[in-house]
Amino acid sequence: MATVLGGRGVQRLPVLLSALKSRPFFLFPLARPAAAFGTSVTSAKVAVNGVYLHYLRTGEGEHAVLLLPGMLGSGETDFGPQIKDLNKKLFTVVAWDPRGYGHSRPPDRDFPRDFFERDAKDAVDLMKALKFKKVSLLGWSDGGITALIAAARYPSYIHKMVIWGANAFVTEEDEMIYQGIRDVSKWSDKVKKPLETLYGHDYFAKTCEKWVDGITQFKHLPDGSICRHLLPLVQCATLIVHGEKDPLVPRFHADFIHKHVSGSRLHLMPEGKHNLHLHFANEFNKLAEDFLR
Repeated sequence: MATVLGGRGVQRLPVLLSALKSRPFFLFPLARPAAAFGTSVTSAKVAVNGVYLHYLRTGEGEHAVLLLPGMLGSGETDFGPQIKDLNKKLFTVVAWDPRGYGHSRPPDRDFPRDFFERDAKDAVDLMKALKFKKVSLLGWSDGGITALIAAARYPSYIHKMVIWGANAFVTEEDEMIYQGIRDVSKWSDKVKKPLETLYGHDYFAKTCEKWVDGITQFKHLPDGSICRHLLPLVQCATLIVHGEKDPLVPRFHADFIHKHVSGSRLHLMPEGKHNLHLHFANEFNKLAEDFLR
């Protein structure tokens, strides 16, 4: 099986590198201050688990929704169309920066073996600090992994969950894909600029390398598990969205999560890539809103 997956990884790698050179496949084009989203968006920090976590908040609805960003991401870089357009009467939307990312620095980002578990606890404790009694999660990529863990670990606190671009384990094919994005000098200027603006080149480059090492460490665990053992513990209603043209996360990951999260739904977007919520924002927002209702 590993040999077959590795073979597919070789085939996918040129597609991934081509995407890096042509367009930002996992980033929102510009990192913007909260004011750029409109006067109804507030930006703040709160002390959680020994660090100050930054978040954006908008809307006045009773249904609290937390947006969880991907690798190196933040609320402002990863969720522009969601912050701007999700129904503000139905939802109160919070987009957070995990510790070491975005404006949740210091500390610098590190990747111990439990970094996803740490993020899940931080995310839940942030929403509790903001006095939300129960929340739904929208998790993209690494944020989808964090959402799965949070839903499994804190089932009474999570109402519903939408995830996309997430994986519960790491294969040889995945490792090959990750190694393909290690060197940020190979990324296009269009892709690099938002993160260099947010972080500075050195922090951006070093943290990307650290992330690759951090995510590939799971390949050496039994079954390459990140959180596959936790999937049966997820109790909340779950929608898994997958872009059929995602060059970073192969389809088998979405299928596996769908199979092992009881009662979950799988929605395929034939033209979707890794950042399907950005390039097909209207379609994605309607899909998420309808599910969360």
